[in-house]
Amino acid sequence: MLETIRKNGVTLAVFAAITTAATAVVNTVTKPTVEHQTLLQQKNLLDQVVPTGMYDNNIQQDCYVVTDSALGNGAPHHLFVARKGGQPVAAALETTAPDGYSGAIQMLVGADFQGKVLGVRVIEHHETPGLGDKIELRISDWINSFNGKVVQGPSDKAFAVKKDGGEFDQFTGATITPRAVVNATKRTALLMKTLPERLSSLPVCGDANE
Repeated sequence: MLETIRKNGVTLAVFAAITTAATAVVNTVTKPTVEHQTLLQQKNLLDQVVPTGMYDNNIQQDCYVVTDSALGNGAPHHLFVARKGGQPVAAALETTAPDGYSGAIQMLVGADFQGKVLGVRVIEHHETPGLGDKIELRISDWINSFNGKVVQGPSDKAFAVKKDGGEFDQFTGATITPRAVVNATKRTALLMKTLPERLSSLPVCGDANE
C-alpha cells in the first residue's frame, strides 16, 4: 500500500512539473504576440480620440500618470501626450465616470489644452443593454457628438445633457448614463487645460512609484 501511494505521489509530482514547464514555455512563446496586439489595440484607440495629423511624436511612449479627483476617483490614470515639434499640443487621458447607472464607466478622452474635445471612447462599462449601452460606438454614434466641442469653463451650462439645459442628447429611458459620460468628459477636458505646465512633475508610465 505504501509503495503504491509513493508511486502515485511521484507520478503526480512529475505530471505537475511537466505541466508547469509546458505552461511556462507557452507563456514565453506567446507573450511577445500578446504584448504586440495590446499595443496595436491601444494605438487604434488613441487614433480615435487624437487625430494622427496633429502630432509627430510616439504618443504611446510619451506617457505620464495623473492622479486627480477630477478623473472620477483617486486611482492613477494614464496620460498620452501628443507633441508637434516637441511642443505638447493635445493629449488622451484615461478617466472615470463614477456615477453611471450600473457603476463606474471607464473612458478615454482626447482634447487639446484649450478645452476642445477631439474624441471620446468608452473603454469599459456595465450599463443596461438596449439603453445605457448606446455610449458604445459599435451600437450608436452618440459618442461622436463630443468631437470638436469646447468646454468654456466649469460653469459652461451648454456642456450637459439637454434635460439639464445642455446641448447633448440623452437616451430614451436612460438619462443617468449619458449625463455621467458628459460630466466626466467636461471635468477631464478642464483638467487637461492645466496639464502642460505640470508635465515635468508628473510620474512617467512604468516608474516604480507609478
